[in-house]
Amino acid sequence: MFDSLQKKLSGVFKSLSGKGKLTEKNIKDAMREVKLSLLEADVHYKVVKELIDKVKEEALGEKVLESLTPDQEFIRIVRDDLIELMGGKENNKITVSRNPGFIMLTGLQGSGKTTTAAKLANFYKKKGKNPLLVAADTYRPAAIDQLIQLGEDIGIPVFTGDKYNAVKIVEESKKYAEKLLHDIVIVDTAGRLHIDEKMMEELEKIKEIISPDEILMVVDSMVGQDAVNSAKDFNDRLDLSGFIVTKLDGDSRGGVIISIRYITGKPVKMVGIGEKIEDLEEFFPDRYVGRILGMGDVLSFIEKVEKDIDKKKAEEDAERFLEGKFDLMDFLEQIRQIKKMGPLSNLLEMVPGVPKGQVDVSKGENELRKFEAIINSMTLKERKSPRILTYSRKQRIAKGSGTTLQDINRLLKSYDQLKKTMKQMRKFKGKKLMKNLPF
Repeated sequence: MFDSLQKKLSGVFKSLSGKGKLTEKNIKDAMREVKLSLLEADVHYKVVKELIDKVKEEALGEKVLESLTPDQEFIRIVRDDLIELMGGKENNKITVSRNPGFIMLTGLQGSGKTTTAAKLANFYKKKGKNPLLVAADTYRPAAIDQLIQLGEDIGIPVFTGDKYNAVKIVEESKKYAEKLLHDIVIVDTAGRLHIDEKMMEELEKIKEIISPDEILMVVDSMVGQDAVNSAKDFNDRLDLSGFIVTKLDGDSRGGVIISIRYITGKPVKMVGIGEKIEDLEEFFPDRYVGRILGMGDVLSFIEKVEKDIDKKKAEEDAERFLEGKFDLMDFLEQIRQIKKMGPLSNLLEMVPGVPKGQVDVSKGENELRKFEAIINSMTLKERKSPRILTYSRKQRIAKGSGTTLQDINRLLKSYDQLKKTMKQMRKFKGKKLMKNLPF
């Protein structure tokens, strides 16, 4: 999402690095480039002006001009002001204080609202809650059927009522939720291609009936400034509590997520980062600013590893590796664990010091797919004992996996290199044990 903006800002910071001292001209030139970069990223012009004025005021102070590391001081100012602009350290989490607590989702048609409702329900289910989905979008064809299907996929009930009267459906869902002890109720309301009075009146009635803990607008990051304008209109009528920004895995330029809080005064609370039902995460301004500025996001990376990787299995694998019990079955498992964490480009974005666009991620992902296909085309005996792979066996595997002999040889080379690494670690561990012996 922040690819272009990150490249441009990195270029600005690079032009300042290495200078023993910054002058007012250096800073003004840098601010001009930062301004253009933000405007090209579709950041609202009012937001850009506010940020530039604030950064310029701080950057022209003695602290930067007299600093021993003026370039780093300048980057810190940009970082801190961007974080503040996007929500600072205030509580941006969704808060539900009642039981049952109601979360009302609003938004224009095509923003991913219905899918987001299911993702949010799944998010709470994983936290041990007992969510209920309410299908109150009676206008869009198949919207109710879509929510029912999504609910079935994740094992969460969907209340549909008569499927015709949205206000009545929501009213009846209250009693249903209380009767079946649902503690979180997520209401998927109707969207339109544009805002109209009839839709707003219906939303206001629904709000009055359920007095929701949260009224969240689902915003499509691909829409750009139009999304920010719509967000302002929705907020003026419904007094939103926040936003869920979707499609951050797409080609949007990032302007929405930077602009929306400044324009509406309401924070982004969650973000959709992919098409899978698990691809919804809480929004932390400091972590996203880290990605924008190319500083990475180590905390999110660690959380993702903890969430997606089976800790017990990882510990067992580590023991096997150190004992030298490592074959292509284990190698395949490692590939699957990496793929489980999502696209490599998303992971690299979280790693500090890895500029986006300068690493050919697609090549690595393609290689992993090939390796997985090759191992899947082997017999169990071949996976456990790769040394038996003769030329004729490799030909058979290449044909079965749609790869080449060169691909198979690259896999075996990678496997051998990993085995050597494990062997060295085993020796290191042995030496360490000898040193710790009490004699």
